[in-house]
Amino acid sequence: MKVARNLLLMALFGLLLAACAPAATLAEPAGPTTLTVMTHDSFAVSEDLVRQFEQENNVKLVFAKSGDTGAALNLAVLSKDAPRADVFYGVDNTFLSRALQAGIFEPYASPLLADIPAEFKLDPANGALPVDYGDVCINYDKAYFAEKGLAVPASLDDLLRPEYKGMLVTENPATSSPGLAFLMATIAQYGSEGYLTFWQGLVDNGLVVASDWETAYYTNFSGSSGKGAQPMVVSYGSSPAAEVIFADPPREDAPTASIVGDNACFRQIEFVGILKGTQQRALAEKFVDFLLGTAFQEDMPLQMFVFPVNSQAKLPDVFANNVQIPEKPATLDPALIDANREGWIEAWTEVVLK
Repeated sequence: MKVARNLLLMALFGLLLAACAPAATLAEPAGPTTLTVMTHDSFAVSEDLVRQFEQENNVKLVFAKSGDTGAALNLAVLSKDAPRADVFYGVDNTFLSRALQAGIFEPYASPLLADIPAEFKLDPANGALPVDYGDVCINYDKAYFAEKGLAVPASLDDLLRPEYKGMLVTENPATSSPGLAFLMATIAQYGSEGYLTFWQGLVDNGLVVASDWETAYYTNFSGSSGKGAQPMVVSYGSSPAAEVIFADPPREDAPTASIVGDNACFRQIEFVGILKGTQQRALAEKFVDFLLGTAFQEDMPLQMFVFPVNSQAKLPDVFANNVQIPEKPATLDPALIDANREGWIEAWTEVVLK
């Protein structure tokens, strides 16, 4: 009896110790929460930055690449009642009005907005917050103009001069994002009543039209392949820096540069927004702050060849030394673009491809 009694007391004592043990010593560690970010296919970020964000916030980032900007936005709008992601990155000012009218974003006034100039903030409600910008400009072959002793055009008007006949290749705005951006630059410069007259002048001066950027840049343009027939091409303002980064053999300076006269370049601004219906609002806010912070902002140029909007971020030397940033880029109201995009393209097609 005494032995049984002692065993019973020991068992009860063990149960008492277990009941008094701190809960933390018994619970399994919580695993990371998943945060899904819908993006266009061109999104890129250094893996080190992704891992750092994940570790600091106990989160697993999933990037859902969903086509080009238009396709990704359409998916976000169609699924807004049952959102497939928590955050959407990549809508630009040519599609911004459509996103805002669809009401897919929840407002978030990130403290990082204090470091972003007002010119990039196109949504007063802070549903769409600016992340980066890029300019679509005419790039030119520096060696060609130097060898010919020919002055580089300084403005859109100059492109109509006879000495530049047959020298420009652009992309079809119906099938190419830079082609569409350049079309909008001409509308910003000449208005909806005058841009077609300008385009007719380009056609009369030997304009060449390619279906896509790759063909225009790598086949038609002489500044990249060295074999193309056109020494001017509609491309990105960051293309000269890319020419140095990917040069083989290596080189210190770009063989190309951009024409950056008033309204000669169209500025594209990309935004991020927290999708309505997210169950991870706090983490979504942290991710937005991450995109607007200097670490990500300084990583972007060499990942996506775009420019930071955060005024505290520094450009890499290869950008600072080889890129021309326009003082007065062309812009259009996003609502005006949304209302007229298809009509502008149809009218352009009638004039240029007839």
